[in-house]
Amino acid sequence: MSMKHELKIYNSLTQSIETFEPINYPKVNMYVCGPTVYDHIHIGNARPVIVFDTVKKVLTAFGYDVHLVSNITDVDDKIIDKAKALNISEKTLTETYIEAYKDMTNLLGSELPDDMPKATEYIESMIHYIQRLIEKGFAYETQEGVYFRVNKIKDYGVLSKQKQDQLETAVRVDLDQQKEHTSDFSIWKKTNDGLHFESPWGAGRPGWHTECAVMNHEIFNGMIDIHGGGSDLKFPHHENERAHAQAHDHHGLAKYWMHNGRLDLQSEKMSKSLGNMILVKDLNKHDLGAFRMLMLAHHYRQPINYSQQLFDEYLKIYQNMNKKLKMTTLELMLAYIKTSEIDAYIQDKTLSILEKDFDTPNVITELYQLFKQLNKTGISIGKAILLNTIIWQLSLLGIQMDLHIEQDDVDLYDQWKDARLNKDFDLADDIRRKLMEKGYL
Repeated sequence: MSMKHELKIYNSLTQSIETFEPINYPKVNMYVCGPTVYDHIHIGNARPVIVFDTVKKVLTAFGYDVHLVSNITDVDDKIIDKAKALNISEKTLTETYIEAYKDMTNLLGSELPDDMPKATEYIESMIHYIQRLIEKGFAYETQEGVYFRVNKIKDYGVLSKQKQDQLETAVRVDLDQQKEHTSDFSIWKKTNDGLHFESPWGAGRPGWHTECAVMNHEIFNGMIDIHGGGSDLKFPHHENERAHAQAHDHHGLAKYWMHNGRLDLQSEKMSKSLGNMILVKDLNKHDLGAFRMLMLAHHYRQPINYSQQLFDEYLKIYQNMNKKLKMTTLELMLAYIKTSEIDAYIQDKTLSILEKDFDTPNVITELYQLFKQLNKTGISIGKAILLNTIIWQLSLLGIQMDLHIEQDDVDLYDQWKDARLNKDFDLADDIRRKLMEKGYL
């Protein structure tokens, strides 16, 4: 990373833009809440997959060594209910959707996280962790399970910016009359129903917040640099994860908290329970580059009101870009012009834009300008450098293009040029149709 670049990040905890200073430079430890694997992900679930993959790519471009962990919640009431409905085991169900999630992650242009821990792999650690919380007076047992004493955390609510009375109304109604306080949340649920595990408090399973807190503790064993996820996870999930870390480890879990804005479908919250959603798998896999471009054309903290019309706009832009890149690549091949050089000025300008809290929308705007420049530039080494620079920029954003070119395509394009030169318009039209089918025109 050039020393003149200074990355700034909006920290949800302090609600301010801060200079990014990792705990152990150049190492960056990042944890992002992953899927509960009982169904295919919808396009709202896909937003953090794209956002935090891009964050990792940008951090890497700045010279940081990033270790990204994103968990898999593979024990949950929704998983148990669906497995029962399908008359299959929870493991069969979760393994199916874990693989589907990995496939969709790759198709979205995102790399898989460095670690994808499953909650079920850490049950023993979770039990020990809960025992320690009880010993320290931060948790207590009832007939229903084990609960966390929220009032023991002095700044509880600081992440979600809610006062105690607001937090009480936000907590779901709980039937356990033995709870000491309304806001106390479950960290172990006693049950024999579905997938369950033996513990000192009887059979049951851990709470969702406990799962993430323990996996963080076990994998990183200390405060991490960045904790990320959707804005809807600030409360209760991230607030409760942070409470765990304060009680168990005497730190606030993460130095920087990053939250992406929500993706709504035609001005309504997208939800599996409401049934108003679009699954990623139902989008044409060849169009997912356009979907990623749409996501990154909006700042990660801003909400997106998704519609078919909005998607179609970006699909047209994406397809035109792809055609232009393929055609330029083909023309340069035909002219035997080849270089690996990238424009250093544009590279530096791109990083200068991204250092301002991952400002991908302005990089997309810059990309539009580069394509205008590409259209005006004749076949030359300069055009080859510009092409390489555009491809580098797209790669930094994870926007995938189909730039595979066969020698047959080069020959076909050469024949088209000859037919036009010789005024053989029928042949030229026939070849043009073939080039269009191949995505060049």
